[in-house]
Amino acid sequence: MATMKDVARFAGVSTSTVSHVINNNRYVSDGVKKKVNDAIEQLNYAPSALARSLKIKQTKTIGMLVTTSNNPFYAEIVRGVERSCYERGYSLILCNTEGDTKRMDYSMETLLQKRVDGVLIMCTENQHNSCDVLRRYPPLPVVMMDWSPFDIVGDVIQDNSLLGGEMATNHLISCGFKKIACIAGPQDKTPANHRLKGYRKAMANAGLTIPDGYEIYSDFEFAGGFKSMQELLQHPEPPEAVFAGNDAMAVGAYQALYQAGLSVPDDISIIGYDDIDLAPYMIPPLTTIHQPKDELGKLAVDTLLYRMDNPESDPKLLVLTPTLIERSSVSRS
Repeated sequence: MATMKDVARFAGVSTSTVSHVINNNRYVSDGVKKKVNDAIEQLNYAPSALARSLKIKQTKTIGMLVTTSNNPFYAEIVRGVERSCYERGYSLILCNTEGDTKRMDYSMETLLQKRVDGVLIMCTENQHNSCDVLRRYPPLPVVMMDWSPFDIVGDVIQDNSLLGGEMATNHLISCGFKKIACIAGPQDKTPANHRLKGYRKAMANAGLTIPDGYEIYSDFEFAGGFKSMQELLQHPEPPEAVFAGNDAMAVGAYQALYQAGLSVPDDISIIGYDDIDLAPYMIPPLTTIHQPKDELGKLAVDTLLYRMDNPESDPKLLVLTPTLIERSSVSRS
């Protein structure tokens, strides 16, 4: 395999000149460029990313820990992150944790061994860990997206889930509903907990009581929404409207109503949360709280790059503001 020295010898130039031509980081005359490029082609030379990373002490790679889930929200976030990495000249190494703490630790170890320049964390594992593995490596820039299973210091980007839950419930109230139930996500996750609190706050501010059985704790997955809606339909006084803590559970709720011979919104109105790509194509299109997923991916990458360049700056908490997207799944009573 040809080396940079071989290219320099073949072209009759120095290795530094070859480096300047490859990296385009210093002026080189057109004639010399042609000699170097001809040598590269004839020797079939491929630059070594490893050698370059050792020299500049950067791998130009970012690691990302994310939970495996049927919820499309995660895939849409990853898409935004990957696009932003590409636009900034970075590669992304994605590790699925499979919802398992052992695999999460293994994945973090793998990323650290790969000498990634920084890590984005978006997991949903149930317990917080001290992540002892981090202590065996040099300090690493970390950005946590909404929630992290690690008790470590880093920048945090969050959705204002409390406001979003309140907005969703207030929309149902403004449409004339009083019997409003909530299919909440797992309460050991901050976003799910805050969305439920937003629901409770809106109900209390409107002077509306929440009957026993109107709050159901689920898992942010399609099947969880399906089972939760089935449970609500068995209630002595089924709700007129439902706030689902994310769109995946709202999709499951749609299916439960369909199988029960009921329809949205004629029998029960539904509002979701996240505004996944599927939402406008539901029948009827789903009213939901929009999370700016592409913007979240871009902001996460930009924040991580800033942290790499400014390791001593104070950690930041960045909060994204949700917005209401009205479609056809909520009627007016």
